[in-house]
Amino acid sequence: MIRALCPGILGRTGRIEPPMPIAKDADQARDQRYMARAIELAAEARPQTSPNPWVGAVVVPARPSVTFEGRTAPAGGDHAEVQALARAEAAGLAAGATLYSTLEPCAHHGRTPPCVDAVIRAGIARVVVGMVDPDPKVQGRGIEALRKAGIEVTTGVCEEAVAEQLAPYVKHRLTGRPWVVLKLALTLDGRTAAPDGSSRWITGPAARADVHRLRACSDAVVVGAGTVRADDPELTVRLAGGDAPARQPLRVVLGRAPQAARVRPALELDGDLGAVLDQLGRRGALQVLVEGGARVAHQFHSAGLVDRYVFYLAPALAGGDDARGAFAGPAAPSVREFWRGRLVSVERLGDDLRVEVAA
Repeated sequence: MIRALCPGILGRTGRIEPPMPIAKDADQARDQRYMARAIELAAEARPQTSPNPWVGAVVVPARPSVTFEGRTAPAGGDHAEVQALARAEAAGLAAGATLYSTLEPCAHHGRTPPCVDAVIRAGIARVVVGMVDPDPKVQGRGIEALRKAGIEVTTGVCEEAVAEQLAPYVKHRLTGRPWVVLKLALTLDGRTAAPDGSSRWITGPAARADVHRLRACSDAVVVGAGTVRADDPELTVRLAGGDAPARQPLRVVLGRAPQAARVRPALELDGDLGAVLDQLGRRGALQVLVEGGARVAHQFHSAGLVDRYVFYLAPALAGGDDARGAFAGPAAPSVREFWRGRLVSVERLGDDLRVEVAA
């Protein structure tokens, strides 16, 4: 099982969709085994690397009695491949080894030198890549440089699992917009608050901690000004467990927050939601978590802007139609027009259920 730190697509439950392919021979099985480990390492790096992609790397010497691992450091630090290579070189076992990397090694100068230069210099004989980097600065250039240097390159190993793990990064690089996750905490009869507006706490401690892990993996958290006035949330990462996140997500309010609101300092935005996402994408946000309220949830949903829905279902019933629902706005006029997604995962968290649905 692949273990990770973040929920859903980020693999916190130990399940990455779609499943790993079944190997047809021993060589394939070996490649998949080491790539699976690289995916685990990438998941561990997930909360800290944005706006860089979260990548894992494993160096396997020609006589593999030991392996050397790396995972992307926070922005400005070493990439996963460079870390793994440095450890292998320090042991004198890099020459002739195989490098496994979830993403194509970069071939351009950014905050750090190109990874392909380090691969070539280390004397690596073979590189196994999960997926080609969609960033226009890379897009096969790293693979081309390695092959020109005489290094054997194999691509597409566990590609679907890597693409699923890197979906926020891929979307940002292809569209300029962040991956949008809509989170809702609900009773079993679909209510988010009592008639008096009270909603703390519908779910239990395990589900609330999971929300903080989801925040830790997001670059921005979005709420409406009405939610700020009603609940005065902080929208910070406090209960994620493990190491503290490298940074807190940007807090975004749609509208104007009261001057004394705990959400401040926050970015206050108005207007078209697509333009809001474009602006957040230009700021380098790869993933945005929409946390409420019901009107904002409806606006994102009805505009088709949500990539993943995360529902936390409590074994509770509001028991009436005057409690507040998940969405505030016009519903689909007919059952034939109901929105239907793809069920990604269902997980029990204490007494609650976490249900993730893909658009």
